[in-house]
Amino acid sequence: MTETTYWLEHAWLGTNVEPGVTLTVSGGGTGPDGRITAVRTETPTPPPGAVTLRGLTLPGLANAHSHAFHRALRGTVQVGSGTFWTWREVMYRVADRLTPDTYHALARAVYAEMALAGITAVGEFHYVHHAPGGTAYADPNAMGEALVEAAAEAGIRITLLDTAYLSAGFGRAPDRHQLRFSDGTAEAWAERCSVLKDRDHARIGAAVHSVRAVPAGQLATVARWAGERRAPLHVHLSEQTAENDACREAHGCTPTRLLAEHGVLGPRTTGVHSTHLTDEDIALIGGTGTGTCMCPTTERDLADGIGPAVALQKAGSPLSLGSDSHAVIDLLEEARAMELNERLRTRTRGHWTAAALLRAASADGHAALGWDDAGALEAGALADFTTIALDSVRTAGPLPRLGAETAVFAASAADVSHTVVGGRHVVRDGAHALVSDVPRALADAVAALRG
Repeated sequence: MTETTYWLEHAWLGTNVEPGVTLTVSGGGTGPDGRITAVRTETPTPPPGAVTLRGLTLPGLANAHSHAFHRALRGTVQVGSGTFWTWREVMYRVADRLTPDTYHALARAVYAEMALAGITAVGEFHYVHHAPGGTAYADPNAMGEALVEAAAEAGIRITLLDTAYLSAGFGRAPDRHQLRFSDGTAEAWAERCSVLKDRDHARIGAAVHSVRAVPAGQLATVARWAGERRAPLHVHLSEQTAENDACREAHGCTPTRLLAEHGVLGPRTTGVHSTHLTDEDIALIGGTGTGTCMCPTTERDLADGIGPAVALQKAGSPLSLGSDSHAVIDLLEEARAMELNERLRTRTRGHWTAAALLRAASADGHAALGWDDAGALEAGALADFTTIALDSVRTAGPLPRLGAETAVFAASAADVSHTVVGGRHVVRDGAHALVSDVPRALADAVAALRG
């Protein structure tokens, strides 16, 4: 078995920054299977033959909530008036143009952009399953397989959160845009996605799009499918007050209570956004160990509101982060924004330490995606890590021992210089090793969707 030695000028080891850390990685090199076999501190100079990573090295970042095709909307929907619901109509028009080939090209470029931002694993909340009008492709999972292959070609891990999306609202059939999202019933959804298989770089999980998109009587089917496989289960939760109002009218309770009554909540479940919750909702989420994925850059872009992340974490809900609509792909910005949003809301500072925010962006995000063996620089963990330059115009100045604070409160995705996945050097000196021209790939993929 091959071994590679990496010498890290500075490394965040979960609680503190250490100078001169050496990692030994076995396997990997050409695939995602490499693991850290040894971590040595107090090595002030690189050992002979070691790959030197100057700057601050962190565990790989986990983007726990992604809709890859939304990347085509960047720069086109940020201006003008409107709401989430008017934005959704524009999003649907892009979704209508997706094919397995165009989605593969776009996702490959988007996942390459993520690697350049230090992201080593993505949770793809995937609901564009069929051809327009709802006709199944010859391979019913052609769209999902395109995403899995795109992640492989971009060199990152993926958890494909195959999403049940069956209705336009409480008691309403899918509209013409949503027909390609729907399998008709949760049983048909389960039959289709049961064909999908885990791979070295890919895990298959499940998602309930929302309580408005999966009838209450079919929620348990999705939860049972995920439970039998011990797979991650995600759900958009209380993103909009209109959804809460409609749920109360239809079922006499909040979306959180409805999910609890049908067995959806639990330690392998993650609620995404969880913006408009009652105190009872927060207690239910925390008491069941259900996770929470906050997506601050999207939540502010869509004017959704600021979710009660502090209260959720205090109640027992692990926090993770996602870039969702990809108005921005920068997990450091997501971490920073979670703290800064709370400062705006409460007019007080210091709700999370930099270390706690980095854990949400790394270890806890990986756990939410079923990659429990990633997200830490320790022996036995997957060799997934990323390095941030400490000499850019954003990061120059602070002491290296304050690296966690520098990463969260000063650095951006533009400061990522290296990304390693499974021991494979995917981004080296700021250049992607597998996708030669990521900006061109993005431009071409977006242009193909705009026609």
